[in-house]
Amino acid sequence: MFTGIITDIGEVVSIESADVDKTFGIKTSFDLSKIDIGASIACSGCCLTVVSKAENVFYVDVSAETLSKTNLGQWERGSKINLETSLRMGDELGGHIVSGHVDGLAKLETIMPDGDSYRLVITVPDEFKKFVAPKGSIAIEGISLTVNEVNDASFGINIIPHTWDNTTLSQKVPGSMLNFEIDMLARYVARMQDVAA
Repeated sequence: MFTGIITDIGEVVSIESADVDKTFGIKTSFDLSKIDIGASIACSGCCLTVVSKAENVFYVDVSAETLSKTNLGQWERGSKINLETSLRMGDELGGHIVSGHVDGLAKLETIMPDGDSYRLVITVPDEFKKFVAPKGSIAIEGISLTVNEVNDASFGINIIPHTWDNTTLSQKVPGSMLNFEIDMLARYVARMQDVAA
């Protein structure tokens, strides 16, 4: 489990392909001596398992299924990605509960300055719009964000300067496809309503 609070921006330094799967080497400032083989790290919102590590690089295997549902297949050497280590017992829950199970790709429609912040409008596939509500939570590229307003399958979010400067959102442009994960609570409420109907 994760909080959606980004703690490092990593860099893809190697990509190896085996049939349809890939292995990525990701450079990080994390103290890898404290991260075990088999540990989970959220990489731009996608929960991946550390399969090996070097001094400042960890390696993750990514299946064809994950590549088809996320934007990880677009990663190249030099790509910057948001990183978060998994929660430990007693850690502060500063964002919202995020599983790292990406639901799919959302499209970044617009970016507009709004004072010192930025206002983004994002569209999710129609089958997910019922999970997005004003003042609800959503994870975009692994970042825990609050939904400001909703218009059908599109919604607006406000990005404060700290988030803009310390995540990869500042590198995105209109048309970018973003990993998203709907709020776990919204998923279960919708499921309960479907069962009760």
